[in-house]
Amino acid sequence: MISAWLDLPWAGIFAVLIALYGVTGVLIVWAAFGRPFGARVRQLEGLVGPYFGAIGILLALLTGFLAGDIADRNRQAMRAVETEAGELRNVYIAASDMRAIRAAWTGYLKAAIADDWPAMAQGEGAPSADGAYDELLREASDPKIATEAGAAVHAALLNATVRVGTARSERLALSSYDVTSSLKWAIVLALGVLTQLAIGLVHLQRRPAHIAAIAVFSVAVVITLGLLALQEHPFAGEIHIGLDPLQQLLAQMTAKGG
Repeated sequence: MISAWLDLPWAGIFAVLIALYGVTGVLIVWAAFGRPFGARVRQLEGLVGPYFGAIGILLALLTGFLAGDIADRNRQAMRAVETEAGELRNVYIAASDMRAIRAAWTGYLKAAIADDWPAMAQGEGAPSADGAYDELLREASDPKIATEAGAAVHAALLNATVRVGTARSERLALSSYDVTSSLKWAIVLALGVLTQLAIGLVHLQRRPAHIAAIAVFSVAVVITLGLLALQEHPFAGEIHIGLDPLQQLLAQMTAKGG
């Protein structure tokens, strides 16, 4: 359920949050001042502010941890893309006058852009990119290169090619579904509802103050969690890491006649 919600477009993500905290907020107000539970609930009047603060701190801490995880995953994803582009540039430069390697290099880069990126939106890799990388690695591993261009060039070429595969594997891993992340989101969403309840319990004296406190918190939590949810998937969604480094590399090398 959490993963399905996080896969929604931005309007859907915010709509679900508004519905969730809107419904729970209305239920809390109704339970406190409506029939048949209002009179009994208001007998709890007298709870002091620190009661709300304790639950609010838990929500703030877990939201902070979740935001830190999302930011770290996005940094890793950006680093993987930049590393892949950088190592592909190294392969291209080291493979000067090696038409077979440059042809395999072009095939891999085009497959990564055209096929791999759309597949990552579903948490998968493209088989065409797998095959293109295998071809690139096969060409870079040819022992004839050491004889014709030298052992140092062959080692540099092969090492750069291997690092390309490592960077690709890292970005594919970062695009895959994370069960732990869904559990964290479920806890944060539940704590948001509990914080709403705590705010309602410390504002039982007057209905307007009760409604205002819950409404302000609900707006704040919807905006905060909504903006975090938009960044949950590094390579998909409204806010995501693009393939600009790879596209720019292909354009630059094509312009040079590669």
